[in-house]
Amino acid sequence: MAVNYPINSDWSTEEIVTVIHFFNVVEEVYEKGVDRGVFLNAYQAFKTIVNSKSEEKQLDQFYFEETGCSSYRAVQQARKQEQSLLRLKK
Repeated sequence: MAVNYPINSDWSTEEIVTVIHFFNVVEEVYEKGVDRGVFLNAYQAFKTIVNSKSEEKQLDQFYFEETGCSSYRAVQQARKQEQSLLRLKK
């Protein structure tokens, strides 16, 4: 399935790759589970590019509409759980 990723035309190629990587990790959380540390590292890298909460919410909403996967829910779960495997259901 082809996914339209939420990207900003002002981002550099490296920034786009970082954002797409984060959303790919979010999708993996829903599909098979991801190590919590790997997820949080991807989120930290994402936040260096998308540092405003409103932009993060807009990107999450766009991605959720495309895939049914919520980066917000994944981040909240990663912050509250202590288990190493992060996994959510759609």
